[in-house]
Amino acid sequence: MTLLRDHDLARAFDHAARTYDSLTALNPGYRTDLLRSARRLQLPRAGAGLRILDLGCGTGTSTRALLRAAPHARITAVDASAGMLRRALAKPWPGHVRFRHLTAEEAVLRQEQEEPYDAVFAAYLFRNVTDPDGLLAAVRALLRPGGRLAVHEYSLSGSAAHRALWTAVCQGVIVPAGTLSGDRALYRHLWRSVLDFDTAPAFTARLTDAGFTGVRVAPVAGWQTGIVHTFLARNAAEGAKGTDSAEGTAVGGAA
Repeated sequence: MTLLRDHDLARAFDHAARTYDSLTALNPGYRTDLLRSARRLQLPRAGAGLRILDLGCGTGTSTRALLRAAPHARITAVDASAGMLRRALAKPWPGHVRFRHLTAEEAVLRQEQEEPYDAVFAAYLFRNVTDPDGLLAAVRALLRPGGRLAVHEYSLSGSAAHRALWTAVCQGVIVPAGTLSGDRALYRHLWRSVLDFDTAPAFTARLTDAGFTGVRVAPVAGWQTGIVHTFLARNAAEGAKGTDSAEGTAVGGAA
């Protein structure tokens, strides 16, 4: 099947927005795993004085995870889907959280007139973009020296067993549930996009090639172990090496 891209993908998310939170709630650990990834950024002082970008915020579940992990940070959340953002904006938020209707690429262009971010969080984003290398380079430009990146993504370990489990769950649960909600194309895209995306070792290498330092990968718990990972990295200060002590394995490792 042909994967959905750009405007077609945004329109599919627009349509799915009304049932998206209900369907993701069926996934055990979905919100807990996002919170774990947000906390792995290890932001100091509960985020006081820091600016964080939630890139591809969807209905705001990842934004809520960031807010819990760094309750005093200024958070900017962006997404290409107007429908998903409407769902996010319908929820209660403190004044230091703001939402913008932008693609990831547009968010990068808008940032040129603002101060750098201290951290970027991207959940379920990179396998959906046309040019992940170009976006990673742009994300580096968004971050201050020493700024932190956490990518929470479906990125298989490379094990045939994990590929088979992912396909079984999609064909037995995810795609049928999406079909009932009228969003079969989107959830078939989810299935195939994960199979076609980088393995965890490949994405750690992609981060290193993009110039990030201290690159680490850490698994999530439960049935998604080996299927979803947190990738952690830094935009190193000039002359500094990455020394992040965040939970995970060294560059090239996989859960």
